[in-house]
Amino acid sequence: MLVLGIESSCDETGIALYDTNAGLLTHTLYTQIELHAQYGGVVPELASRDHIRKLSPLIKQSLAQANVSFTQLNGIAYTAGPGLMGALLAGASVARSLAYALNIPAIGVHHMEGHLLAPMLEPSPPAFPFVCLLVSGGHSMIVRVDGIGQYTLLGDTLDDAAGEAFDKTAKLLDLGYPGGPNVSNLALKGVATRYHFPRPMVDRPGLDMSFSGLKTFTLNTWQAAVKAGDDSEQTKADICRAFELAVADTLAVKCKRALEQVGFNRLVVAGGVSANREIRAKLNALMLKRGGEVFYPRLEFCTDNGAMIAYAGAQRLLAGQHNNLSFATTPRWSLEDLPAV
Repeated sequence: MLVLGIESSCDETGIALYDTNAGLLTHTLYTQIELHAQYGGVVPELASRDHIRKLSPLIKQSLAQANVSFTQLNGIAYTAGPGLMGALLAGASVARSLAYALNIPAIGVHHMEGHLLAPMLEPSPPAFPFVCLLVSGGHSMIVRVDGIGQYTLLGDTLDDAAGEAFDKTAKLLDLGYPGGPNVSNLALKGVATRYHFPRPMVDRPGLDMSFSGLKTFTLNTWQAAVKAGDDSEQTKADICRAFELAVADTLAVKCKRALEQVGFNRLVVAGGVSANREIRAKLNALMLKRGGEVFYPRLEFCTDNGAMIAYAGAQRLLAGQHNNLSFATTPRWSLEDLPAV
């Protein structure tokens, strides 16, 4: 089955072609970073308009790269949520219209399921079951995964997601957009021992997370430094290093608890924040000590992309699942509501 994948949940337009026999044929990504950088964050209306401009050209480009015609497509997968409503509608309307014109099935894919299954695109994919840490700009959750569509939420963030905390920290320190990578890059120059930030909620039982207080601690630390006349680039780097270490340690503690709780020794880490070097180092060390396995998507598939949507959609289309013509997008959508494959 040859499936066209369309991702348009936020500020990146991703298009991919996935063949259930031959694997991933091509993937194309257009990012809106330059568009939103001047505003310090994503402007939803601008994001929607840019998706509308880019979707058709990118679809044609992907088909041409794979030497595939529209009539060879067997199905279309598109991100139906969670995400920005206007951005979701841009991709969904193109996907549904194209599927109707070609008389082929289409299916709306859960954005976080796409991230969760992204490591399946690698040469050595993880086997079920496993624990998955999903960390992105809008989500931080720990999920028990027994199969596609068989998800049990073990822990969630009570306020800011890890990626959101990275972005807000970047804004507090005037590091520009996109915030997360800028914080991580500056942290490489930081001295780890200068500041010690709290590890939120690790001193209490459970797998839920909270990063709002960590963001506030960052603000207070920076304001104290400025008041003392020490607002140098090195101070910013030291704060970034302390912040990043606190997030990484917190996630490692929560993952260790989750693995012990369910009795698994296989961990999948996905979502945009899974590209973070310090987080990967901490989780690699955790799984090495446990004698377990840890899996990540390749770096280009950590952030939003069409390949993960094409793959996730292809598995559901193969199982006979698809949506009717009266499609709907879902800005808020629980993984546990998805049907099993």
